[in-house]
Amino acid sequence: MLKDFLYLKEQNLKDVVELLLKAYTASFSDSEQTLKRNALSKAHHRLILLINNNPGIKVTEILNNLKVTKQSLNRVLQDLIKKNLILQKKAEKDGREKEVYLSEKGLELTNSLFNSQKNRILNAFKKSSPDEVNYFKNVLKRIIG
Repeated sequence: MLKDFLYLKEQNLKDVVELLLKAYTASFSDSEQTLKRNALSKAHHRLILLINNNPGIKVTEILNNLKVTKQSLNRVLQDLIKKNLILQKKAEKDGREKEVYLSEKGLELTNSLFNSQKNRILNAFKKSSPDEVNYFKNVLKRIIG
C-alpha cells in the first residue's frame, strides 16, 4: 500500500523536475538553428507557438499565458511585427484590445520550427502506449494548473 505513494517522495519530485528541464532543453534545442537563422530567441519561439495554437489571441491573454511583463512582451511583439511574422488587429468587439495572428511568413516559420521538434516527440509517443501518452498529457496539464 505505501509503495503506491513512493512517487510522492521528495527525491522523486526532484527527479521529475530535472526530467522536465532535460525534456524542455532537448525538444527546444532541435529548433535552435532555425531560430538563429531568423535572428530569433526562445522568447520569440514561445510567443510564435502560442499564437499559432491560438489565432486571434488577445495581448492580455498572451501576458497571462506566458507570465511576462508588458514591456518584455512588447519588445518581442515588435521584433516579430518588423520581421512580418505576425499581424495585430483591433478586436471587433472592443477596439481597444488587439488580437494577434501569424502572417503567411510566420506560419511558414512555425511549420519549420515544429517540424524540427516533431520527430523527437513523435518517436517518444511511438515508443509509448496510447494510455501512457494520455496520462503524460494529463499530468502536464495538471502541472500547468
